Parts: sequence; structure tokens; C-alpha cells
Amino acid sequence: MKVNIENLVSISEANQNFSKVARMVDEKGSAVILKNNKPKYVIIKYGELEVENIAEDQDVEEVAKKIMSKHLKAFKALAKWKDYRGSRLSICMKCL
Repeated sequence: MKVNIENLVSISEANQNFSKVARMVDEKGSAVILKNNKPKYVIIKYGELEVENIAEDQDVEEVAKKIMSKHLKAFKALAKWKDYRGSRLSICMKCL
């Protein structure tokens, strides 16, 4: 997403004058709210939100099943990791 510097608003200004932010979104398409001088939030028109890209629970389960079946060997190898020492894991080479 490209950010236009004219669309930047501090969080305190957005809090005190939200109608100004809403007008900015109507005119320019988006507004970026800064917190501690860093981009934190983006406000866009609802119509521009791609709602159809959000997966339903059933779709997520189907994708998870496909991934599990495709990479079953790797998941089984991960399940056989035996030795945990701090942040270091060792794996039995026979498991691969």
C-alpha cells in the first residue's frame, strides 16, 4: 500500500477530530493514523475492503487437511523430535 504524506494523522488529532479523518478518507481514499510517529492504523472506506477474501471456517479446515496430507512425512518427523535443550532441538536422522 502506498502512503501519501497528506493522509497522515496523529492519533491525538484523530481522537479529537474524527470527522476530519472521515472527510479525509472520503476525499483521498484512506487515512494513516500515526502513534509515536509511526504508522499504526489505516482507515479505508468499507466498500474498498475485500470482504470476499476472508475464509470461512469450513474453507480453513479443508486447507488445513490438504496441508497436513501433503506434508504428512514432515509432520511425523517433527513429532519424533526427542531431545530439547534450551532453544536447540535434535532429531533422529532415521526419522527423516
